[in-house]
Parts: sequence; structure tokens; C-alpha cells
Amino acid sequence: MAGKNTTKTKDAKSKDTKSKDAKSKGAKSNDTGDAKDSGSKLKPATSINVRHILCEKHSKKEEALTKLRDGAKFDDVAREFSEDKARQGGSLGWKTRGSLLADFEKVAYELEPSTTGNPKWGEVKTGEGYHIMMVEGRK
Repeated sequence: MAGKNTTKTKDAKSKDTKSKDAKSKGAKSNDTGDAKDSGSKLKPATSINVRHILCEKHSKKEEALTKLRDGAKFDDVAREFSEDKARQGGSLGWKTRGSLLADFEKVAYELEPSTTGNPKWGEVKTGEGYHIMMVEGRK
């Protein structure tokens, strides 16, 4: 019996350690450069409903980020700042794995779904420019 209690204690300690690790990893999820951590708590997805803001210049991307941080809706900021065909508030629609630029896709698939009114966004620079992206759905 004593052996079983020891095992349970070790398991409990292991679970405590894992939950602490998960919490610390969750804190890093806002850092788009630390993609592995945020991806661990999301269910695998084969497609995402994604929006983006594409800016050629870093300074314009920073202006867009300032608006988002100040509480502006993502789709409104996309209409104002995006330099691509963001006719629908930056909506790219449902995209399957492999259909986006590799760097863009890596960040996008690690984002938690959110709404345009309260977006959780990621950033990446590609050959096309600076992207700010958010995901509205995963499946």
C-alpha cells in the first residue's frame, strides 16, 4: 500500500509540474516568435479562417498595431492599412494547410481563434511584406 501512495505522490507532483509548465508556456503565447508553446494547447487543425493586414513598410505595420492595441476592430484596421485586396476586412477565408506562405502559415496555425472586436493577432514578415494576422475559426 505504501508503494501505491508513493506512486500517487509522484504522479501528483508530475501533474503539478506539467500544469506549471503549461501556465508558463501560455504566458509566452503572445510572443509570436515562441510559436511552439502556443501551439501545444490548441487542437490540431487542417484549415483555419484567417484575416490579415499586409503592409509593405514596417512603420505602417506599427501604425496598424497601435490602432489594434487602442481597441480598433481588426477588420476596420485592415480596410484602412492593408495594402493588398483586403476588400472584406482582410479576410482570406478558410485556408487549408499548405495553401499559404510557409512562414505566414506557421504563425497563423498557432493562433487561438478570436473575434475582430477582440483579436488575438500574430505578426510575420514574408517576401510580400509585414503581415498582422488573426484567426476566426479552426477545423
